[in-house]
Parts: sequence; C-alpha cells; structure tokens
Amino acid sequence: MEKTYIIAEAGINHNGDLELARQMIDVAVDAGADAVKFQTFKAEKVVSRFAPKAEYQKKATNADESQLEMIKKLELDAAAHHMLIDYCAKKNIRFLSTPFDLESIDLLNELGFDIFKIPSGEITNLPYLRKIGKLKKKVIMSTGMSDLGEIEDALLILMKAGTSAENITILHCNTEYPTPIEDVNLKAMQMIGAAFPGIKIGYSDHTLGIEIPIAAVAMGATIIEKHFTLDKNMSGPDHKASLEPDELKAMVCAIRNIEKALGAGIKKPSSSELKKQAYCPQKHCSGKKYPQR
Repeated sequence: MEKTYIIAEAGINHNGDLELARQMIDVAVDAGADAVKFQTFKAEKVVSRFAPKAEYQKKATNADESQLEMIKKLELDAAAHHMLIDYCAKKNIRFLSTPFDLESIDLLNELGFDIFKIPSGEITNLPYLRKIGKLKKKVIMSTGMSDLGEIEDALLILMKAGTSAENITILHCNTEYPTPIEDVNLKAMQMIGAAFPGIKIGYSDHTLGIEIPIAAVAMGATIIEKHFTLDKNMSGPDHKASLEPDELKAMVCAIRNIEKALGAGIKKPSSSELKKQAYCPQKHCSGKKYPQR
C-alpha cells in the first residue's frame, strides 16, 4: 500500500503572527506530517464588507467585528510566504497553501508550487477552476457542500483546461466546524471513487478527535487533511475545531499503524505465523480438502 499523504492544516490558526506560524510548522514536523498547509488570500477579494460571520466564527471571535475585519488580520503577504517556504525547506516538510482568489493562484504559481489545493467553496467557481486547470499541476479538491454532479462538472473543467485525471485527488469533506459525527457520511468517499475511476480519493476532516480520518485511511483515502492548532483555547475562528499537537501526533501514528495492518490483501500465513507451523503438525498432515461446490 502506498503511504497516505498527511496534510497538517495550519490554515489561519497562526492568527497573523509569523512566529506562531513557525511554531506550527515545528509541530507538524514533530508529528510526522508530510506537509503543512496555510491559506493564501486577499481579504477584499474573497469577503464582502457586508458579509456576516458564520455562527461558529461568532462564538470563537469578537461578535462585533465583521468577517472582513477578522479575515484581513489573517492574511499572509508574499514576504511571509517566502519566509515560511524557506523555513519548511530547512525543516524538510512541504509547504502548501490554498489560494482563495485568482491573484493568489498567480502568487503560488510564481512561488513554484506544484500542488494546488481547491477549497470546497470554489468548486463551482468556473474562472477559478479554469485558471488552476491551465497550470497542469497536481490538484487536490475538497468537495464540502457539493453533490456528485457538481464534482463531475468541476472535474471536466479542470481536465478540459489541461490537468490530467491522474493528477487529481478528490477529498470528501463536510464544511461544518466542527462536523457532527452523524453528518460525516464517510461512505460517500468510496462512492466518489466508484463514480470517477482513475481519480484518487481522500478525506478532509472537520470532526473533533482523530477517529474519522483514521477510519478514512482504512476505507481507501490516499490523502488526509486535518486542522491543527497550538492551543484550542486561542482566539480565532478555527482553533476549537482543530487538533492540539499531541492529538495530531497520535493521529499520524495511528494512520501509519493502519497502513501496516492493511497489508497486501493476500490471505496466507504471516511471517510471525510461519515459525509456529513446526509446532502444529496437524496443519499439514491431514491432506483433507473442502468439498467442491
């Protein structure tokens, strides 16, 4: 089995503080994640000044502050991207970021990104999809709030623009923060895989705890994305629905164990069983076979 690609989603949990961002990179490295992912956006390009906060955002931040004011404080400019990319290179972990507008796609492309993450909210944004598709890079696409038809439409746009099917991974996702367990619908990930042969599948998780992403790996996820934070009690919209460092480390460890346990799918004595056969002579002497049916 190929190794599951684990993305530690820092997102906006750095609170606009580059020192916190560096500490988050250290946590992702210590946990054993393959990549640490942030978010790239121009607040005025993605949020209207009239847009209200989501209910979970109101509970976790200043309710009198607008969504635009909140998001503006969480922007990472080009200089910040250069610094964090350099720091990740020193720490031997891949730096990823999700672009939320067309200018941010250009910035990440100029920075040499070879993997582009499409967030759930942009799956019906046709100019956005075409722009990423034309880059002909690897694409990871989250599918929260979407149905199978919308996923198919997005795939067709990406592929018509130039991105090959083998370079696309679709992540099943639910965008409620945190996601109630009964709304996860994890079997939908396998449904996506069956509907689009040749497209890899994965899972982006917003539940509390680590059970669901671990289960997703056992069900065939090739990529796992999970939010983390330095401290759930920090001020900010996403901290409470994120893993703390010890939890992130436990999730990565559990996923690696699940990978080992899944094996090759061939029923035969394991290496640890073979040495016991000498003590089980009846195992080989009867010569009996089950009757043919």
